[in-house]
Amino acid sequence: MNATIRFFADHLRRSAVRKDPNEIFAERLTFGDRLADRIAVIGGSWSFIIGFMVFLFAWAILNTVVLAANAFDPFPFIFLNLMLSMLAALQAPVIMMSQNRQAAKDRLAARLDYETNLRSEAEIANLHAKVDQLSGDIAMLIRLQVAGDGARVDEPLR
Repeated sequence: MNATIRFFADHLRRSAVRKDPNEIFAERLTFGDRLADRIAVIGGSWSFIIGFMVFLFAWAILNTVVLAANAFDPFPFIFLNLMLSMLAALQAPVIMMSQNRQAAKDRLAARLDYETNLRSEAEIANLHAKVDQLSGDIAMLIRLQVAGDGARVDEPLR
């Protein structure tokens, strides 16, 4: 790589290497955060929904057909209703915590993208200035060469 390319490449390099937002968040996660994320992943999966439907169907069959006379939770399934309400009361805030953390991760990613865009814009402006200066230097060199042939240096080029 020649000296000119090295000169420009050095200016184009980032001053600080940015990490992936996922890595930044992973470094700061507590046990509770990881647990909330895992519960949200499991609770929002098809395997959980299908498994829970199988459980509810088995509960209904067990208490209506198998244990018809001695059912521990007869037809209106009041105990099952209580358990489902408790599950929903615990699961909803945990999932919301996970969603809030995902929103914060998205905000961090957007901020990092914004900073990258600002750096890129500054570098492009810097390159434009350098190209403009080089164009001026080339024009001056041409004028000097023409001046050496008998023309005046301060004449504009045509």
